[in-house]
Amino acid sequence: MVQTRTELEARGMSSRQIAAAVSEGRLCHIHRGAYVDALLWRDLYAEDRHLLRVVAAHDRRRGGDAVFALASAVSLHGLPLFRLEPRWVHLYGARADGHVRTGDPRVARHRVDVSDNDRDVIDGIPCTNLARTVSDFIRLASEEAGIAVADAALRRVAWDDRARVYRQEVAEAFLADVGSRLADAGRGRGVRRGRHILSLADGRAQLPGESVSRLYLLKLGFARPCLQVPVPAPDGGWYYVDFGLDDVDAWGEFDGEAKYVVPELRGGLDAEEVLLAEKQREDWIRGTTHRRYPRWGSRHIASVQTLGARLASFHVHPR
Repeated sequence: MVQTRTELEARGMSSRQIAAAVSEGRLCHIHRGAYVDALLWRDLYAEDRHLLRVVAAHDRRRGGDAVFALASAVSLHGLPLFRLEPRWVHLYGARADGHVRTGDPRVARHRVDVSDNDRDVIDGIPCTNLARTVSDFIRLASEEAGIAVADAALRRVAWDDRARVYRQEVAEAFLADVGSRLADAGRGRGVRRGRHILSLADGRAQLPGESVSRLYLLKLGFARPCLQVPVPAPDGGWYYVDFGLDDVDAWGEFDGEAKYVVPELRGGLDAEEVLLAEKQREDWIRGTTHRRYPRWGSRHIASVQTLGARLASFHVHPR
């Protein structure tokens, strides 16, 4: 996926042709001596784009004890970067010079010592481990990006997808692990924010949009919602609803567009069949529970206010 200048030249491209491909938008120059096909680059999510930058930066390293951190570690751990397009690749190291290079390559070398207990290696690339990554990131990122990462990390360690069981004791142990690292930061930058986000984190959220929706529901004044609430289905199984807004006797559902447009997520069904199944599911839940059932998508969580307006259109208001 990442092509080095040496590889492009071996395929017969001269320096002038490489430069022309970049200026014409056929290649993206993502790091010193590293390129990606522009069409592929445009189709990637932000975390996948950043991961390619991390891979390219790692390939050019010449040893040392530094590890990738912050958003770079987030991407290595496969966690979401909600509404973020990181400007730099981040490295922690006791012997780092603290210098931030704004040119090419865009690398921020933070003078931070990382203990062996906080280190991990993913596909041969050294980075901060999951708990340290979450602790650092939720202190410094926006609330939206922070809650998305904290939820996704909790889901990684505590959610059993096959049994649809949230292992609360595992989640609490991980939260304590992250919390101890926040305590180690003392009065450092963003510690209060990090503690707040950690208090809201819940690994039952399936998507970053659900995480941010929950954050905004709380900001609007709703009670903390129940997540992935089971409702008996007509065939004897269960339907699961994203949010149980019990304080206002309503349900809530965040609709990620991917389940309608990405073939791999449709379970062999076409888009029309998925829509029909969703309608039948919603009709059953409405009819059997007699609750209001607002649904919303990504555009409705552009802000707290846009989500509030969407809910109000369904006559769902915080008490």
